[in-house]
Amino acid sequence: MVDAKDFLDLALRFHGHKCPAMPMGLRAGAAAMNVLGSERAQDKELIVISETGKGHAAGCFLDGIMVVTGATYGKSNVQKLYYNKMAFTLIDTRQGKSVRVSLKPDFFAKAINSPFVQRRKQGIPPQEIPPEIVDPLVDKIMSLPEEAFLDIGEVKEVEVKKGEGMFEIRPCAKCGEMVFVDKLRVTREGDLVCIPCSGYEG
Repeated sequence: MVDAKDFLDLALRFHGHKCPAMPMGLRAGAAAMNVLGSERAQDKELIVISETGKGHAAGCFLDGIMVVTGATYGKSNVQKLYYNKMAFTLIDTRQGKSVRVSLKPDFFAKAINSPFVQRRKQGIPPQEIPPEIVDPLVDKIMSLPEEAFLDIGEVKEVEVKKGEGMFEIRPCAKCGEMVFVDKLRVTREGDLVCIPCSGYEG
């Protein structure tokens, strides 16, 4: 059983400031893991497909999910769909199972009108919002029953294709920097070059 409280200090250090949305993601990620019976990812055991966008609260939410699940951009097991929703799907590759978790609409609507968000709308940086405003909100989120703010979907079977890591590198013929060979491009002259030197898209 994953307890989000065990990860709060780590998540605050990772995220950089105290705010309500990051703990929401922390709790949501833990809830998804517990429904699936998952352990924290050490490598690519878990995949997060996030529906968040580029907005501030969405990024905070995703940071909480990444800390508790262990799925990270660096391990390439976080994908972003940019739907601008506070929702995600967690896939356990070992079990071939997934679950989608989202914030309840009424809870999110109230949260967006909180004193914290009102100050954010005024352009006040999150780290400058007084503790007497933010601390009670974080404490409340960390103690709320899951059913009070999370919609947890049905567990679904998923087929997971396991990719192999790429470990072969070669120098770009133009800039000389080393590139993993799957991203090298061939010029008209037959030279192998990196994507920026090739002028090609991805």
